[in-house]
Amino acid sequence: MNPDFLVQQLRWRYATKKFDPARRIPDATWKALEESLVLSPSSFGLQPWKFVVVESPEIRSKLQPISWNQSQVVDASHFVVFAGRLRLDSTDIDALIAKTSELRGVPSEKLEGYRSMMLGFRQKLEESGGLDAWSARQVYLAIGGLLTSAALLGIDACPLEGIDPAGYNEILGLRGYSALCAVALGYRSLEDATANLPKVRYPVSQVIQRI
Repeated sequence: MNPDFLVQQLRWRYATKKFDPARRIPDATWKALEESLVLSPSSFGLQPWKFVVVESPEIRSKLQPISWNQSQVVDASHFVVFAGRLRLDSTDIDALIAKTSELRGVPSEKLEGYRSMMLGFRQKLEESGGLDAWSARQVYLAIGGLLTSAALLGIDACPLEGIDPAGYNEILGLRGYSALCAVALGYRSLEDATANLPKVRYPVSQVIQRI
């Protein structure tokens, strides 16, 4: 992939308003997109998230009314709900330490310093009341990665923040996590009038500062 292709695809992508419900993302392509979610970066590598792929048409129909009735919820090939971890605690940190020890062959005792640092960081977040907000910010890193990965694969996508989190949590049975945003993915409809509108972005000189 060359630099021109990257820019071309980022200019090609847009928040798709109308999907073609007859077109499905091929299994191999979707598998790669799921892997892009798994490989998303997060602070400390804690991965305080859950990605719910809603495959059931019935459930998607229930989610549409609490998503500003947006058609993307039911028409897109795939629909992913992004949920953030609530009240992240020491068990989450210990789980990461155990997985790191397993995959890297490092005794958990040698990771104690790393564990203590994460526990201290978590404690400060909790005391400031910003623990769940921190988790939410990590989730948004994953959303950006998915949108970019989809564009590079020629897959249309639309992030949807206009959802009722409490309603989503109830319908999806989320426990210990809360819905934050969703992303619909698939192929744009030929009837989507917004597909060819000029992309509205401020120039490089206005948004990038060089010091």
